[in-house]
Amino acid sequence: MWPQSKLKLSKKGDKYILNGQKMWITNGGVANWYFVLARTDPDPKCSPGKAFSGFIVERDSPGVTPGRKEINMGQRASDTRGITFEDVEVPAENLLTVEGAGFKIAMGAFDRTRPPVAAGAVGLGQRALDEATKYSMERKTMGQEICKHQAVAFMLADMCIGVETARLAVLKSAWEIDQGRRNTYYASIAKCLAGDVANMCATNAVQIFGGNGYNTEYPVEKLMRDAKIYQIYEGTAQIQRMIISREWLTQAKNKH
Repeated sequence: MWPQSKLKLSKKGDKYILNGQKMWITNGGVANWYFVLARTDPDPKCSPGKAFSGFIVERDSPGVTPGRKEINMGQRASDTRGITFEDVEVPAENLLTVEGAGFKIAMGAFDRTRPPVAAGAVGLGQRALDEATKYSMERKTMGQEICKHQAVAFMLADMCIGVETARLAVLKSAWEIDQGRRNTYYASIAKCLAGDVANMCATNAVQIFGGNGYNTEYPVEKLMRDAKIYQIYEGTAQIQRMIISREWLTQAKNKH
């Protein structure tokens, strides 16, 4: 857990004392344990890459209190909560590797978690495409199915292009892991592209459905609400672009 972090950590004998709050924790109410990133070096001049440490904190530890289940715009089946830590004792053995390695651990985990999140975005895009295709082949205006109107057909084509290319990007990012290679560059490309594609497909689907698309009795309004988070969690679309550009320029410099 990392989003909206306000945690203070002090050491007492062979234990760490954790105080503070974290917000927007997925599965916060059902998890048995949490990965917590907390600052162990209080020096404000210490870089983030060395100031944070990673810990495993048991859910049933005294002082750990999950908040209410948040009602979000979309993906409402997700158990998302804030977590409060009040004088939580964390055994020193629950420190992952060494102090100061937390940021590196978290970044390494993202390389593994971004591809499956991107896969979920691809699935949403495919669902939006399927729903829009079915509807456009049934709905008629001016004596013909709306899919035969170029304006609608081109929207479907854009959705096809996006879904297929995003799917390939996800497969590439996962394949890099299978080859034993660092996949940071490809993981961010897959996450960024798939998130943008999911939102484009959901928006197009609502547009193709017209007024019906804005109604809760049809499926695409939910897809539009569900899609937005793919540009936010697991690293925003802007963060992914920062990572992609940094990785690309690093590769370019190493070639010269």
